Amino acid sequence: MRPSSRNLDRLEVTFDDPNAVANGGLVLPMTLADRLGLKELVDKNVHLGDAPGHANVGQKAMALVASALVGGDSIDDADVLRTGRADALLGRWVPAPSTLGTFLRSFSWADARSLDKVAGELLKRAWAAGAGPGDGPLTVDVDSSICRAYGLKKEGVTFGYTKVRGLHPLLATGLGQVLGVRQRGGNAHTARGAASFLAEVFNRVRAAGGTGPLSLRGDSGFYNRKVVGACQKANARFSITAKMSKSLRKAIDKIPEGAWAAIPYWMEGGADVAETTYNAFGKEPLRLIVRRVKPTPGSQLALFEAYEYHAFVTDMEGSAVDLDAYHRAHAEVELVIRDLKEGPWAHMPSGRFGANAAWVRHEGARDEQLRRLEGRLMAVT
Repeated sequence: MRPSSRNLDRLEVTFDDPNAVANGGLVLPMTLADRLGLKELVDKNVHLGDAPGHANVGQKAMALVASALVGGDSIDDADVLRTGRADALLGRWVPAPSTLGTFLRSFSWADARSLDKVAGELLKRAWAAGAGPGDGPLTVDVDSSICRAYGLKKEGVTFGYTKVRGLHPLLATGLGQVLGVRQRGGNAHTARGAASFLAEVFNRVRAAGGTGPLSLRGDSGFYNRKVVGACQKANARFSITAKMSKSLRKAIDKIPEGAWAAIPYWMEGGADVAETTYNAFGKEPLRLIVRRVKPTPGSQLALFEAYEYHAFVTDMEGSAVDLDAYHRAHAEVELVIRDLKEGPWAHMPSGRFGANAAWVRHEGARDEQLRRLEGRLMAVT
């Protein structure tokens, strides 16, 4: 009986052979991918016309996800799926790496966008199985990262703000899952397209069954009126790091000494939090919460500054101390970025922008939507 059988009641994987290989771990996530209907969703929503890679798109998508799950970070790495019993998980036919390359190169930018519809429906099914927030609160963390690329003729690959040649995708996460991905050129400003991207993510979350309070966390790259407007239109609260400016520093300097409250820090008395109001975008004043930190004793900064200041604007309720701790937890998104960039996002495999846009969407659907759901496998119908 294939592990993807619809009448499967229970599945458990055990290893009793010292020679077992890590790729045996594909059994649970790929069975779950089958139960969620990933192949059928891709077949239904991705249409590549008469492009060379137009056939069997669902099977090829399954192979790309499986390759990422076993550590593949390039198209050639998918060849490992043609060994052992991988065919029992992926079907009778496992695409060759060259076939997968042709498949990816068949994607235009518009074709890659059709994968967003697949991601939305996959998220809806996964959350219906119990992996979502339900009517509980959900925090969306947004960030971007430069993914290094080495080909001089790859479309969209240029030097960005980090002085690294590559592409610059946007990423939204929540509950440790990838909620949205959008590929961009390497010279894209951090917030370019962020407002429309977040509007899509918020709509996807609601359509997937997230009915509870929604909030956004972002760093200073997303500190602009359009991002805040997207949050307000979606009835989502926001917590966004403010860019330091002369007017912001003046607002901070006006905070009375008695307004600062100490927070836990490795150095006693080393960090405090206070709040004021700040007219960030020329409209109504927003809450401005500021954390001040004493420079490390003996450091060069300690010679010139009494404190470093880190501020963010928010429309959320709660004490300044609690909201500061909440905002600092935005750093969790870096763990997802690290996992992706040490895995499938280590390379942008094609010279075509559409292919790389499809690549980040396929590979962003690996562990986050599959591995985290294994414990709820039998709830999926």
